[in-house]
Amino acid sequence: MKLRPLALFAATLIPCCVLAAPTVFPTGTTLYDPAKTWNGYTVLSILDTPSVVVIDMNGRIVKEWSDYNVSAGGPARVLPGGIIIATAGANPPHQEALALVERDFDGKELWRFDHNLQIQNQDKQMVWSARTHHDWQRTDFPAGYYSPASTPKATGANTLLLTHTDTNNANITNVTLEDDRLIEIDPAGKILWQWKISDHIDELRFDAAAREAIRSGGGGARGTFDALHINSATYVGPNQWFDGGDKRFAPDNVIISSRQASFIAIVARDGKVVWQIGPDFTRSKEEKALGQIIGQHHAHLIPPGLPGAGNLMVFDNGGASGYGTPTSIAPNGQGIYARATSRVLEINPVTLELKWSYTNPNFYSTNISSAQRLPNGNTLITEGAPGRTFEVTADKQIVWEYMDPPSKFGRHSNAMYRAYRIPYQWLPQVKQPAEQAVHAPPAGEFVLKPE
Repeated sequence: MKLRPLALFAATLIPCCVLAAPTVFPTGTTLYDPAKTWNGYTVLSILDTPSVVVIDMNGRIVKEWSDYNVSAGGPARVLPGGIIIATAGANPPHQEALALVERDFDGKELWRFDHNLQIQNQDKQMVWSARTHHDWQRTDFPAGYYSPASTPKATGANTLLLTHTDTNNANITNVTLEDDRLIEIDPAGKILWQWKISDHIDELRFDAAAREAIRSGGGGARGTFDALHINSATYVGPNQWFDGGDKRFAPDNVIISSRQASFIAIVARDGKVVWQIGPDFTRSKEEKALGQIIGQHHAHLIPPGLPGAGNLMVFDNGGASGYGTPTSIAPNGQGIYARATSRVLEINPVTLELKWSYTNPNFYSTNISSAQRLPNGNTLITEGAPGRTFEVTADKQIVWEYMDPPSKFGRHSNAMYRAYRIPYQWLPQVKQPAEQAVHAPPAGEFVLKPE
């Protein structure tokens, strides 16, 4: 095992349940209460890093898979038995990957999907590409993270991918759109179902001002115009709402999230948009009570077997986004909604009642980020832009915190796209590590543990 740099420093000690980013300085596992956490390995999808990293609760690297490119195409996920699936190869201007690749623990390739569309690479050659970006999910892995109610297999499942395709649609704008396209493929790579968001622009509750802003917004676009920037796509998965007769929540329907336009929607398999919140959160009393969701990421239903199952969980980034008439709170006219803090929200998707939330005046990630419900009721939160992931209890006490160091691989950023917690048993090749509590030191003390 490698030991990531672990240094603990607190110039002014503030209780962990109050301060948000970070609680203790500077990097590695900075807080850890083994009695209150859901212990396991954490899979880090780190930007600007050519590999997928798995750490234990004390921040030690227990496994790395190289030749992946998370910044290009979406999150890395580890399946039982030490199987890794992540994106590889990059098409940098478009934040997309050439392929989705599955490998075993030793790095042997088991499966690959890349024959979706052809693109011109940097050498002006035409190559096949998955054009996948931001998200993907297997049918037997609800929400894409661990639940005791389901165990994903290495083979046999269909895969949902969020992809790009170039589209010209004068109903939207007069420039070429970098359009968001959902595809579902079988294990052999055959496309079984597809859906393009540009075909459904009229269903998405944009008012006239927003439509005009989108139409004119492409005027300054270089190349293609990424108008809606869908940043997550997950199967709805099994849930009590569908079991009770609400067909909007059919398990094979798909939840999408638009970062640019600040809406979340469910797409049915017949192509219709059957459920939506945003972009304007003043349109109903229920949405007003939630408050404006801005530039959000990782919208999904909490899977069965976990506390809060069936509720919508989303990382509400804040920052600025939206189309329409600029408001006084929007900085430099960038978007019509703005807020300089982030929130994690758990929402009943039927009543829109807020069931749980986490926020803090110092908690803020302008982009990326995610949240995972854990079996003990805690929530693992990835505050992506500053490279921080932490675990909070239901009463919002921070019981584990990890700050990613920016020096690894000589990268300039420690930003983290997503982090997922998995059981120790899912990596049987690794000896389960000893768990050592990490406490905040007395103010002014500094302890350095070298790599």
